Amino acid sequence: MKTRVITSAVGLVVLFAVMALFDTFVFNVVIAAICLLAIHEVFKAFRFEKAAYIYWGFVPYTLLVMFSDFHMVRICMLPASYIFALYLVLCVIGNSKSINYAKLGGMVLFSCIIMFCFYSLIYLKQLLPRETYGYDALYFIFLILGFAWGGDSAAYFAGRAFGKHKLAPVVSPNKTIEGAVGGVMGSMLLGVVVTACYTALHGQLVGVPLDTLGWRYYVVVVLLGGFGSLLGIVGDLFASVIKRQCGIKDYGTIFPGHGGIMDRFDSVLFIAPFVAMVVTAVFYYFTK
Repeated sequence: MKTRVITSAVGLVVLFAVMALFDTFVFNVVIAAICLLAIHEVFKAFRFEKAAYIYWGFVPYTLLVMFSDFHMVRICMLPASYIFALYLVLCVIGNSKSINYAKLGGMVLFSCIIMFCFYSLIYLKQLLPRETYGYDALYFIFLILGFAWGGDSAAYFAGRAFGKHKLAPVVSPNKTIEGAVGGVMGSMLLGVVVTACYTALHGQLVGVPLDTLGWRYYVVVVLLGGFGSLLGIVGDLFASVIKRQCGIKDYGTIFPGHGGIMDRFDSVLFIAPFVAMVVTAVFYYFTK
């Protein structure tokens, strides 16, 4: 427990340092690096170490995705996606005896989900530039992480205190229904806290008419947190299924007491795209 707490404290310091550079090129670099580390963990989990050329094919494509908020990079995405898909096909054709297509398909699917998740953070940066929307994009990123990690922490402590009924005994024996309920409530509460802190520090959300919505916006955040927490559980269970099928305990060791990148970001996988889509479809509809 002590190691987990220390790692979490250090991680929060690093997180705030990265967020301080949100409006710079460095933010994209850090997100790209984290994404590539996560993909490498999946690459190792599927035991493709002898086919390193597969992972190196992901590197330039991932970098393009994470820098696609720049116009010149964005116009390259269609041909780059075609070339990358063709590259993977040629890898299978040229190494039909050593590459299992089903395993490669699983690894590519998981890696694309990871890219989709981290691209959602870049998308929010692109959608809500600071000169127009202030720090609204940062608020939504903290909201995403709050839903995921707040839910994880609340589920952990609720499960230890009240857990009796297994949630998914085959996939993740330690998770309980009581812990899941605690996680949902924790996500809701942290969403309200993050929103209250942001509005206290910044005054308002530029693209959301808080003066009109008032307390109803907090209801929206609570509902968003509840559904987001459920998506966090889905991501967690999905990552656990892959770990069990690959015969590993953790995806890595980069975070002492927590495991690898994917052990920390599994609950973020489906929350980040969901929140980004809600922001696009609902919250900033008022500014169009």
